[in-house]
Amino acid sequence: MKILLTGGAGYIGSHTAVTLSAEGLEPVVLDNFSNSHPVVMERLAHLCGGPLTLEQGDVLDTPWLTGVLLRHQPVAVVHFAGDKAVGESVAQPLKYFHNNIGGAVSLMRAMVQAVAEGGWPRPPALVFSSSATVYGDPATVPITEDFPRSHTNPYGHTKLVIEDMLSAQHAADPSWRVGVLRYFNPVGAHPSGLIGEDPDGMPNNLMPFVAQVAIGRRPHLSVFGNDYPTPDGTGVRDYIHVMDLASGHVAAVRALLAKPGSFTVNLGTGQGHSVLDMVRAFERASGRPVPYRIAPRRAGDVAQCWADPGRARTLLGWQATRSLDDMCADAWRWQSGNPNGYRSP
Repeated sequence: MKILLTGGAGYIGSHTAVTLSAEGLEPVVLDNFSNSHPVVMERLAHLCGGPLTLEQGDVLDTPWLTGVLLRHQPVAVVHFAGDKAVGESVAQPLKYFHNNIGGAVSLMRAMVQAVAEGGWPRPPALVFSSSATVYGDPATVPITEDFPRSHTNPYGHTKLVIEDMLSAQHAADPSWRVGVLRYFNPVGAHPSGLIGEDPDGMPNNLMPFVAQVAIGRRPHLSVFGNDYPTPDGTGVRDYIHVMDLASGHVAAVRALLAKPGSFTVNLGTGQGHSVLDMVRAFERASGRPVPYRIAPRRAGDVAQCWADPGRARTLLGWQATRSLDDMCADAWRWQSGNPNGYRSP
């Protein structure tokens, strides 16, 4: 059974491709490599025991995308493709509305067209890569899926709008099967060290920044605020290993194929860790110091945010199993083996 992965060569998409392959499913990777690297496909071929099918193109190209669906006849689509840097979204909101919302509209239109042409004889099944950013600044923790939604930046706004689009499409055509996965903070890498997170330029997330400090690419980590109402004063987040996240996508695909309907679930561990917890765990994993400096709080940051993952456990039979130490050990294996990411020799 083929599963189409838009943005499948990216960080989470590539790990999901490996996990799908290991589960006996056939990932078809669709990517334009604007936020990923072609060498990923070589690494995936090694991990999956042979080359994966690649469709290189832009998700905004609806006619081409319709043709991809008709050629491959996937049993489900997992939609990762899009821009994901919060800071960049504040500076370039139109880019995010165009690529993220426009890309989702294009994909959904392609799916409708492929069914209308009679060449894709199945009810559409779509897993959407959403985000805990749709919860804005939560009043309490842990966060359940029923919490009020809001947004504090254009990136989060796009995720919220796409969720609403999917809900409206499912209401208009109940044959659609839709799974919305709200990620918390994906980190880590494949245990082989062959694939991992490789941000272009300055990292936007904590762990790749910590890893680059440990490897010597950056002199120190800036810790934005140490006066939050948390145990050590630094921000607390729900970090989830990317391999646990990938297995959540497989569980979501299988759930959609098993019965009609739609669902929205949190993918997190249900446990919060502070910035300094992460620093200490990475020092243990790498055996190297991670120097840091305290900096002023960043606008829009929340004090603490972690998931209640109970619904995913009930609906999907899924739960995260890897610890913060596992996350750091695998991230260090990736970073130390690939000091400059996929650009390493």
